[in-house]
Amino acid sequence: MAKIAVQHSCSECGYASGRWFGRCPGCGAFGTLVEEAAPARKAASARVARPLLRLVDVEVEEAPRLSTGVSELDRVLGGGLVRASLVLVGGEPGVGKSTLLLMALAAIAREHRALLVTGEESTAQVKLRAERLGGAGGVEILAETELETICATLERERPDVCVIDSVQTLYSAELGSAPGSVAQVREAAARLLRVAKECGVATFLVGHVTKDGSVAGPRVLEHLVDCVLQFEGDRYREHRILRAVKNRFGSTNELGVFEMTAAGLEGVPDPSELFGRTAGGEIGAAVACTLEGSRPLLLEIQALVAPTDLAMPRRVGTGVDPKRLAMIVAVLGRHAGVALGQADVFVNVAGGVRIDEPGADLGVALAIASAARGAPVRDGLAAFGEIGLTGRLRPAAQAERRLEECAKLKIETVLAPAGTTVRQGRRSIVAAETVRQALGLGLVAREPARASPL
Repeated sequence: MAKIAVQHSCSECGYASGRWFGRCPGCGAFGTLVEEAAPARKAASARVARPLLRLVDVEVEEAPRLSTGVSELDRVLGGGLVRASLVLVGGEPGVGKSTLLLMALAAIAREHRALLVTGEESTAQVKLRAERLGGAGGVEILAETELETICATLERERPDVCVIDSVQTLYSAELGSAPGSVAQVREAAARLLRVAKECGVATFLVGHVTKDGSVAGPRVLEHLVDCVLQFEGDRYREHRILRAVKNRFGSTNELGVFEMTAAGLEGVPDPSELFGRTAGGEIGAAVACTLEGSRPLLLEIQALVAPTDLAMPRRVGTGVDPKRLAMIVAVLGRHAGVALGQADVFVNVAGGVRIDEPGADLGVALAIASAARGAPVRDGLAAFGEIGLTGRLRPAAQAERRLEECAKLKIETVLAPAGTTVRQGRRSIVAAETVRQALGLGLVAREPARASPL
């Protein structure tokens, strides 16, 4: 009897080897190599060479994008759904992935064919959710987990849009491993990609996430798809953030904001009004004007500075890069005279939004300095600017769009780095060259304490 060939594949990067390693040679992760059956090799005589084409001779068909009916989803996708594309949507359990895609399918089904392949829920459960969302009568549904059956159905029916919920539940009878394994997920993604390209079906894949928030399964899964969307948010909060991690047809800096209601997810057209409001005279709070793709956002930055009993003070940031937070704290202590060496610093971005843009550095610094000195930020002030290690401020990109967002919310004063180029007529800008100067302009001066009468 012939021996069954096996190989060991890494669940993180997809590295494959004939022997097992405790540490993956490809990505260096420990304990990620899983045994699976090796794919059958084709005979050399069966391989046929294909003719070559010159790139200049390739004909490109300009097809309009499909609108999903959800404006925030269209924004993150880059203007709509590209036909024959494969989109991977990941997020924590209960964050609203199935709800968002069911709402999109209901809107698409008004003018196009839309199919939902459910492997985690029954058709009755999906119908109950659809009724709570206002109905999705035009959506076709298939409760199936066998990969061959799903691919055959897509090739026969050829819907315009298809949602697979979820890719970890699919299995192929040709593979001996269980559903959700490295081999099954990789095979399912590869076959669905081929069907999507050949049949022109725009496909959404719902993917599970690991405990650190990344998409579960081999890293090759993210390389295969055209777009990777990350749905973020706490199930106990009402707001959700949708961002693109990878997008071959648009920008990866776009951001979509949703609010979970009894009628489903509703887009928030003006998140600055929601996240950028602060109470006047509040210590440790500042408004930062950031830029997420083409959308400027006003966000409230909250900071708390407290004496520490630890040998190494804590620098905890929620929604802020911890490394960048440590750098801002060091610059404040070295170049702005804000003593933080014996204090714990906690920074939080209101609303659960994550900031990756360096233009929010000045807003974070103002909030920390306000909490450390006990002096509030001036009323009606927003700030943006990048902080350098020398304590000098650098201009942020697209300052004009940030100022327009501030004017929309009637922000009276904007603190920005010196050299910020804006059109003439802007008198609301307060320019600062260094962090020390910015703190003097942005914080309310404290009155000296008066001696109490004897």
